Amino acid sequence: MLELLIQYATLLGLDGVAAYLTVRIAAVAIIIILCIVADFVARRIIVTCVARIIGRTRTSWDDAILDRKVFNKLSHLAPGLVVYLMASEALTGYERASAAVVSITLIYLIIVLLLVIDSFLNAVVDIYRSYEVSRNIPIKGFIQVFKIIIFFLGAIVVVSVILGKTPLYILSGLGALTAVLMLVFKDSILGFVAGIQLITNRMIATGDWVEVPQYGADGDVLEITLTTVKVQNFDKTITTVPTYALISGSFKNWRGMDESDGRRIKRSIYVDIGTIKLCTPEMLDRFRKVQYISAYIDAKEKEVSNYNASKGVDDKSPVNGRRLTNVGTFRAYVLSYLKNHPMINKEMTLLVRQLAPADKGLPIEIYVFSKDKDWVNYEDIQSDIFDHLLAVLGEFDLRAFQSPSGSDLEGLITR
Repeated sequence: MLELLIQYATLLGLDGVAAYLTVRIAAVAIIIILCIVADFVARRIIVTCVARIIGRTRTSWDDAILDRKVFNKLSHLAPGLVVYLMASEALTGYERASAAVVSITLIYLIIVLLLVIDSFLNAVVDIYRSYEVSRNIPIKGFIQVFKIIIFFLGAIVVVSVILGKTPLYILSGLGALTAVLMLVFKDSILGFVAGIQLITNRMIATGDWVEVPQYGADGDVLEITLTTVKVQNFDKTITTVPTYALISGSFKNWRGMDESDGRRIKRSIYVDIGTIKLCTPEMLDRFRKVQYISAYIDAKEKEVSNYNASKGVDDKSPVNGRRLTNVGTFRAYVLSYLKNHPMINKEMTLLVRQLAPADKGLPIEIYVFSKDKDWVNYEDIQSDIFDHLLAVLGEFDLRAFQSPSGSDLEGLITR
């Protein structure tokens, strides 16, 4: 084709050299013009039309592809294809220059194609995140591994183009570099294996509340990648935890609480042991007026009376036989109070127990589950319960243990 154009230019009156140079320059100019036209058509017309069509659709997955600029990057292939297809013809007779231009253009096309694949895979992640299943089975780690493989293969093809060898030739020489590659991609390999274990065993998912004390992480999982897990702490700072650290070490995941029917309340009131005593008839008459335990007092008093009568207990001393205590009656009140509390889940464990006495007094532990699992509401419910119990403790002639403060010691000195 180029030779025919040179002959035509000669017929127009140009000498051989002038005709040759004119045709060569015209061919290069035509290629440049065609590249500009192809780029304009691809970016300004085709991409714009596709964007308008996508904007009118009701689906959201195509919006993710548009937001990731997949079509914009794909349009960069147009001028490269023009050069790749026409450079050999325009540079006929200059084999080295032609080969160099074709190689550079091919490398350009490979790089653009890799960028297109990268953007498309990012769009796939965005689309997948719009589904509820993404919380339990994140795929970003797998996508990152796929990206590494694609870019690795792309780099091999680029090197093979530069060296003028087949990709299989380059791959055959990588055997000696296996150890080096294992060292370079150590974190990626460990992260990939750990990511598979985390996902297949459903140990962690985006949105989970996790605690990783050794890394100072305590908050919600934002993102699970090939090598790291991003955790947004409750103070809004972000902690990055290596993925394999979650497998090699330990961490706490609160997902079970979130999926259950309640959030546990486990807290103790420390009763001053010096205030614990047997109930007198006057005390029992006073406790009988408490609505939650009036029936308990009647039933328990009858049970104790029948037991003592059956055993022939001498009533001259309160130590003999069985007697009600103020701390036991208080435990019965707490249990009845919690059973009647509207925000306590009665279908889950509901326990009021006495722990072993300690230097801080006798612990009365509350072990129940709140119906509301929201942190703020949960704390309000828990606080309201203990506000009430601490306030009524004195009604049972009990006192909460409290370490002496400076004012207490000062009062002792001034007496």
